Amino acid sequence: MAIQLHQNDLPADVDLGNTVAVDSETMGLNLVRDRLCLVQLSAGDGNVHLVQFADRDYSAPNLRALLRDPHVTKIFHYARFDLAMFEAHFGEPTGPVYCTKTASKLVRTYTDRHGLKELCKELLGIDLSKQQQSSDWGAAELTPEQMSYAASDVLYLHQLKEILDRLLARENRLELAQQIFDFLPVRARLDLLGWSEVDIFAHS
Repeated sequence: MAIQLHQNDLPADVDLGNTVAVDSETMGLNLVRDRLCLVQLSAGDGNVHLVQFADRDYSAPNLRALLRDPHVTKIFHYARFDLAMFEAHFGEPTGPVYCTKTASKLVRTYTDRHGLKELCKELLGIDLSKQQQSSDWGAAELTPEQMSYAASDVLYLHQLKEILDRLLARENRLELAQQIFDFLPVRARLDLLGWSEVDIFAHS
């Protein structure tokens, strides 16, 4: 595995293909209070690019272009949070989207354990370490342990997508999954606008 760290943007000559795994690290889980610190990307080839925003410069023209490219599918695990965080910092929606957590909830109905660690363990036989999950991602310099942890969050998303797609097809839920993925950027925008805890589809 090779990890490349970049400051404030993805280099213009990086080509990640038409399906890229994406994740983010933030100062916390509050979309209003907490800032975006790191974006991780992988083409599924075992290599990872980390884009760090230590000085809070979110202009990032190359990364923005990739995130909004209609010909590149972005694979997330729990896309709802990352999409909202990206729109809050980059000012525009990300898409098209695939979410492994959503796909898991549609087909692994025999369990309520849909975290990335659980998915990797069951479907790939890989035991992920989550030790650095709550570390300080706003630090000016990331530790090797932080970078390794961040990379692991995108390294296996292509493999998970392949397996989950087979399960979605088996359960006749591929079309349903795609419709949900298409809606996720809107769901993320609702979170940003204050409807994160309100079910607008409820009767009451």
